[in-house]
Amino acid sequence: MIKSLGHLCFRTHQLPVMMAFYRDVLGLTVKFSLKHDDGTEFGYYFAAGNTTFIEIFDDAGAVKQWGGENRTLKPNQGTFYNHFCLEVTGLEAFVARLEAMGVKVRPIAVGMDHSKQAWINDPDGNAIELMEYTPQSLQL
Repeated sequence: MIKSLGHLCFRTHQLPVMMAFYRDVLGLTVKFSLKHDDGTEFGYYFAAGNTTFIEIFDDAGAVKQWGGENRTLKPNQGTFYNHFCLEVTGLEAFVARLEAMGVKVRPIAVGMDHSKQAWINDPDGNAIELMEYTPQSLQL
C-alpha cells in the first residue's frame, strides 16, 4: 500500500542556481545534503512538507558517486515530465513575494478542480504548479 509521495528527483548542471531557487526563492529548507568522500556536496534534499522532499543532484557529481553517464540537458528545457505541484497557503501573497524577487508567475486562475493555481518554472525550466485548495476543491 502506498503511504505518500516520498520525493521528486532532478539532476542539473547548475546546482548552486537550483539550490538558491528552491531554498531562497521558494523558501524550502535543506533537510540534508549528500557529499562525496572528499566532503564536496553534490545533492540536496529540500523538505516539502511532512516526509516529502525535492531532491536535486549535480549531474556530474551523481555520475562521480554512482557511475553512469552525464546527461545531456538543454538549459531551460526541463525534463520529460509535465509538472509537479506544491500546495501553498496565501497564494496571492506568495505570488506577490515571488514576483518581487523577479520570478515570472503566470496569473492566478481557478482550475477544473476548483483550486486556485499559479505556475512558475525553476531555473532549469521545470514547471511548478502552486496550488491553494478552496472549500470547493475536488481534492478535499
